[in-house]
Amino acid sequence: MEILYEDNHLIIVNKVPGEIVQGDKTGDEPLVETLRQWIKEKYSKPGNVFCGVVHRLDRPVGGVVVFAKTSKALTRLNEMFRLGKVDKTYLAVTRNRPPHDSERLTGYVRTVEKNNKSYFTPTEVHGSKPVALSYRYLGASDRYHISEIHLETGRKHQIRVQLASIGCPIKGDLKYGDRRSNPDGSISLRAHRITFEHPVSGKLIDVTAPLPDDPLWQAFAPVVNQATPSSDSLVTDSKTTPDDEDRH
Repeated sequence: MEILYEDNHLIIVNKVPGEIVQGDKTGDEPLVETLRQWIKEKYSKPGNVFCGVVHRLDRPVGGVVVFAKTSKALTRLNEMFRLGKVDKTYLAVTRNRPPHDSERLTGYVRTVEKNNKSYFTPTEVHGSKPVALSYRYLGASDRYHISEIHLETGRKHQIRVQLASIGCPIKGDLKYGDRRSNPDGSISLRAHRITFEHPVSGKLIDVTAPLPDDPLWQAFAPVVNQATPSSDSLVTDSKTTPDDEDRH
């Protein structure tokens, strides 16, 4: 488990594809429980350890996930996510090139729980919810294309279904139209960066997850690094300790 940032109120991790953030019917240990045990052991905390789920990523998706270490942070972060005060940037690899260099996609998504799938419609239908995202095309490798995605709403499978709606299903995403699965069961979508105001201290939190060390993602490292400006406001070092916040 890779810790990207930690202080007294927050802990941000680099989720591995295949992990679940919160418990589900599979019975697999969720990342939130792994974190509780990690915090308990690292800081020798007695009794139950608080660790609250702020948001989730689909099981086959990797990247940045934020958890709250205090109830105060959880309440405030939940409100920030609800009000759209958190900037989330994703990276998506597709076999097809998007139709434009950049574009804002809007419409509606209806989710059918029976088959755990979302359906895009350009106009509102019964049970649908509005969705919006923007993409920016970054470049190509020999066989694939990569785009940066800025998510405005947070519906189930939103990026997956909206990219599929423009003929660009994400590599490995059989559910939404790609023709071949990835060997490890992942899909080539990553929560790359998250930026928000700290819910307690008010300082800027700007955390970027490193690209996986595999040929597909590393082929895109130059264009991704060029497109992702570094932040001077925060050192996002995994060695950051909870006491650091109190010294600033």
